[in-house]
Amino acid sequence: MISITVLALVFGVVFLAELPDKTALAGLVLGTRYRASYVFTGVAAAFLLHVVLAVAAGSLLTLLPPQIVHGITGVLFLGGAAVLLLKKGDDDEEIRRPENQSFWKVSTAGFMLILIAEFGDLTQIMTANLAARYDDPLSVGLGAVLALWAVAGLGIVGGKALMKKVPLKLITKIAALLMLVLGAWSLYEVVAA
Repeated sequence: MISITVLALVFGVVFLAELPDKTALAGLVLGTRYRASYVFTGVAAAFLLHVVLAVAAGSLLTLLPPQIVHGITGVLFLGGAAVLLLKKGDDDEEIRRPENQSFWKVSTAGFMLILIAEFGDLTQIMTANLAARYDDPLSVGLGAVLALWAVAGLGIVGGKALMKKVPLKLITKIAALLMLVLGAWSLYEVVAA
């Protein structure tokens, strides 16, 4: 059974954390060069793989006693908030262009770009934390993958317009604040238990 509350929370946290990430920029650049549907197919497949791995890792954490899980996730959330707040804006990465615009070339380029760039990324770690925290792999996985797909879609189709209307610093601060609250709550549960 899917928990709408967990799904919505995960969607919001992952969406906000991923917006200022290099993925939105990479999607924007690829989307301006190639057919959006081809780019999105590759990017979406890579994000799905990342979420499956993150949820599996988080689900393994649930085998530990709850107090230890809350302590680990609390520290990791606080660390993630610090990473967001201290991150420098150096997202000008070179993106390799496939030689032609065929579906397989473009979608493979998008897949490989995200697969490599996002492995061990903050949102993958956050997804593992959320899977451990809520012990609801389906709701967490669905919320995370939908958030990542939404950010990729925004980046591919309308990233430039969004970034003109909503300051990137504001998005980063909101994501960091949410992670601080989740981290503090997890650590409070350790102390209160």
